Amino acid sequence: MSVSAEASYRLRYGGQVVGEPPAQWTEVLAQQLAHRSVRRYRAEGEVSDETLSALIAAAQSAPTSGNLQLWSVVAVRNDARRRRLAELAGEQEFIAQAPLFLVWLADLARARQVTSSAGSSTAEGADFVEAALLSFIDVALAAQNASLAAESLGLGTVFVGAIRNKPLEVAAELGLPPNVFPVFGLTVGHPDELAPTAVKPRLPQDAVLHKEQYTLDAAHLESYEDVLNGFYASEGLPEGWAKRVAHRFGSVSGLKGREHLRAALLDRGFQLR
Repeated sequence: MSVSAEASYRLRYGGQVVGEPPAQWTEVLAQQLAHRSVRRYRAEGEVSDETLSALIAAAQSAPTSGNLQLWSVVAVRNDARRRRLAELAGEQEFIAQAPLFLVWLADLARARQVTSSAGSSTAEGADFVEAALLSFIDVALAAQNASLAAESLGLGTVFVGAIRNKPLEVAAELGLPPNVFPVFGLTVGHPDELAPTAVKPRLPQDAVLHKEQYTLDAAHLESYEDVLNGFYASEGLPEGWAKRVAHRFGSVSGLKGREHLRAALLDRGFQLR
């Protein structure tokens, strides 16, 4: 059933007025605006090999810089391994509950292998920050495509950045070779219909869309605080978007171990010159 542009905008922006929708509204736009994080899954809902293959095909259809394709993904179905990964990612139970956990990887190992096979004695270009940045961008674009594809099939997903809390332990668990780094995870499964999740309002467009030159208006942030606090209250969650941002960036403790990422990247072979 098609969802109107007006309804989609109202959900995404917490009832705020956005402007006139495009004359042509599509199911893809409606699907994108309806995205929500799903952390509760039906126990009996497996994700088939055919579905997994379709998700990866969608991921591989994302843009990739220079067709370098500097990413890979590990599909984890084993119960014990998902539980161990859940513990490494801050003891998040939904990772163990979901039937499929995709760990998305920045992968420079394949490019180094190809470069060596082509006769180059070194892969010096892969030692620079640019190569690492390309791999992180590539894997993010691919994973987002996979997530949208999963949602279009009626599945639920949620990204798990906490996979970077202990990246070296995650790499060991997944048997990753040097020059491959775990960037984030993505749970995939059939949503528990008894625990539905709501669409979380985002910042108003005026806060993120800058026309011609960048401007920052605190009024947009204040209005968002009010909108999101209303959403949190309806969901029984603690209020305070600004507090959440400040908790993450106000001190090193908010990084939950990720302050060591540069050292971890170097340990995995990312030279970052």
